[in-house]
Amino acid sequence: MHVHAASRIVQAILRVCQFICSVIVLGILARFLVVLSGAGATRDGRIIYGIIVASISLVFAIVFVAPFLYSFLAFPFDFVMFVMWLVLFCLLITRTGIHTCSAPWFSNYWGFFWGGWWRNRFFIGASGCSHWRAVLAFSFVAMFTYLITTGLGAYVVSRYWRERRTDRRAGTTATTGNPPTSQIGGPTHTGGAAGNTPGTTPGTAPAGQPGTYV
Repeated sequence: MHVHAASRIVQAILRVCQFICSVIVLGILARFLVVLSGAGATRDGRIIYGIIVASISLVFAIVFVAPFLYSFLAFPFDFVMFVMWLVLFCLLITRTGIHTCSAPWFSNYWGFFWGGWWRNRFFIGASGCSHWRAVLAFSFVAMFTYLITTGLGAYVVSRYWRERRTDRRAGTTATTGNPPTSQIGGPTHTGGAAGNTPGTTPGTAPAGQPGTYV
């Protein structure tokens, strides 16, 4: 199968973007889990789910980074990753909503522990705000890139099967070698009427041979 260079380049760029987004989200959420472990605090299930999604996405992006046919054939798994990132983004954004760093959950949980209030006995309200915004932003970007790779893979694979069907039909026509047939399905005679020598009139003998009269 011939895959256009443009499709290969776009696919490779998107895989790299997926890798970067996964690394950033995984790194921030993993660091927050370390902070929670040090404080002995309860781990939010949404944070755990985010680490799982980012880890799977990281491995997926590494395995399918090469823009070969198998990378495009993985478009059903791209769709699965898109759904997983979509669910993660919705779960995280509902924690803070449009208020982001001024939401009660952020002040009482993310910012509370990220700022080290439990250790230093003081609380900085905006601590960890940029990291939380980064998690939301890169989760959305990862979700969007997986949606694009799903569409791109489906397009390339569908075109591949169309080309195969076209080549198969062309090969069948070339190798059959059937002679042309008449409208009634039998072979077409090009040598004159049946039972007569070309160039003679029906009912007459060829020149130089005795005729038969009925």
